[in-house]
Amino acid sequence: MEINIRKATKVDMKAVLELINELAVFEKEPEAVIIDENDLIRDGFGENPAFHCFVAEANGKIEGMALLYFRYSTWKGKTVHLEDLVVREKFRGKGLGSALYTKVIKFAAEQKVKRAEWVVLNWNKEAADFYRRSGADVMEDWNTVQINEKSMHSYLQNKGIL
Repeated sequence: MEINIRKATKVDMKAVLELINELAVFEKEPEAVIIDENDLIRDGFGENPAFHCFVAEANGKIEGMALLYFRYSTWKGKTVHLEDLVVREKFRGKGLGSALYTKVIKFAAEQKVKRAEWVVLNWNKEAADFYRRSGADVMEDWNTVQINEKSMHSYLQNKGIL
């Protein structure tokens, strides 16, 4: 199998969205994805792109992707956040995920960031073990916190701001 990792283009966003939806199914949230291909194109390829994306091709077809963006840590400075790294199920264990991960880490090092970070589900032991073997710390004493759009509005209404 011939593997090629490259920077994604606008044309790749259809395949990237398919992979995002496949990841949502894997993470047991198939209805959670609300973006579409046009959102990805607008947000990733405009004047100020919100993210960078790499795709993994196997024999010329996109079978994986990694989407990342810059963050800023008050302790470390500029960092890279890996939002998602996904490989189609039938291609897992064949080196695509490792090649994408290597590309992300290389990109982060080239950008001279102090840290790359991401989230892994606590039940995804295989991924967590892979990250540990690579030298990454899986920080079990931190919790991810999120507030959705509806809750943001409710909070602001309760504060009398909206």
